[in-house]
Amino acid sequence: MASEALDAPGMLTVTRWLSPAFPTGAFAWSHGLEWAVAEGVVGDEASLRAWLLGLLRHGAGRNDAILLGLAHREGADLGRLAERARALPPSAERRREAQEQGAAFARALRAADGIEVPDMALPLVVGRAARLAGLPALPVAQVMLLAWAASLAGAAQRLMPLGQSAAARVVASLAPLCAQVAEAAVGLDEDALGGCAPLADVASLRHESQEQRLFRS
Repeated sequence: MASEALDAPGMLTVTRWLSPAFPTGAFAWSHGLEWAVAEGVVGDEASLRAWLLGLLRHGAGRNDAILLGLAHREGADLGRLAERARALPPSAERRREAQEQGAAFARALRAADGIEVPDMALPLVVGRAARLAGLPALPVAQVMLLAWAASLAGAAQRLMPLGQSAAARVVASLAPLCAQVAEAAVGLDEDALGGCAPLADVASLRHESQEQRLFRS
């Protein structure tokens, strides 16, 4: 098992994988945030922070950290985990969000790094790739959650009057939580998967029939 610390090459690898330049298509997805903004649930810096905090603590953020940790383990049954990951999202859009980004990430890994990982939900691909690259699960999960929060903050800037400084404050305020959620979740077993973010689930379902949309979820 790799050390829990990232050395300089490992840090650069994780930063490259989880940067906006890595071709996963993350910019096309809002995880239901577009509906929340349209309905006035999210409309300013404070409400955006609260929305993302809930996702990280009780929704897909926590589940993604668990899935990453499971895929990182020696002898992981990736087929079973892939099926479980497909069953977790409450809507077709959220399922496509995880699966299509994961497939894009896997393709980019094969092309850029020569790492062979099957097409699966994004956190599973990230976790397995980290294992194969000798990178520890915890810091990779922490960076993944922060990158996800930053991506959604970027989506919010396209959906509502939110300046760059406000978005940066939101992401900065959530960085400690990303570290905490990953630390608590990355070592959990499969039976810990699940959550309680019902409004986010409703948002993803309602977004499927939203008339005007910028995002695919």
